[in-house]
Amino acid sequence: MKVLAINGSARKDGNTDILISRIFESLEAAGIETEKVEFYGQVIEPCKACFACGGKGNCIHKKDVFQEAFEKMVKADGIILGSPVYSANISANMQAFLERAAVACDMNPGLLKHKIGASVAAARRGGALNAIDSMNHFFLNHEMFVVGSTYWNMAYGQMPGDAANDKEALANMDNLAENMMWLLEK
Repeated sequence: MKVLAINGSARKDGNTDILISRIFESLEAAGIETEKVEFYGQVIEPCKACFACGGKGNCIHKKDVFQEAFEKMVKADGIILGSPVYSANISANMQAFLERAAVACDMNPGLLKHKIGASVAAARRGGALNAIDSMNHFFLNHEMFVVGSTYWNMAYGQMPGDAANDKEALANMDNLAENMMWLLEK
């Protein structure tokens, strides 16, 4: 089994990465292969709405890392989407990625069917539920199963590293990993 995480943060080793890494610790301890795609230092181009993404969701626009990340998503058994909260929603790179992935999936129905998905968000104060909701809707619109936990899959933290001090969030990530492992085994 393999779980791919896509980190939509513009920061290397930021709060979103802390959440993903915490989940990965549990998954790796259980023998599940993990891989992380990070968008820091990248610009994901928005969808051009050309609808040319035929055969397995091959986007014809190759100026960024979209296609590489999307192909990894299609091959994975589980997917974690992580984003910091910007203006009460997901980051621009995550938005562009999900819009392109949605069109590729719409043009190639069933690419993500029955995969397992989990979303996490790091927020300074508010907007995390909107961000999680945006990412979960991507999963739901593509016939995926969404993993939940004991509370919202979010952490508070403005400066890099702050999320590591949110003990409730870290415990929630542990529980999210446990629930993801259970569902992957089914």
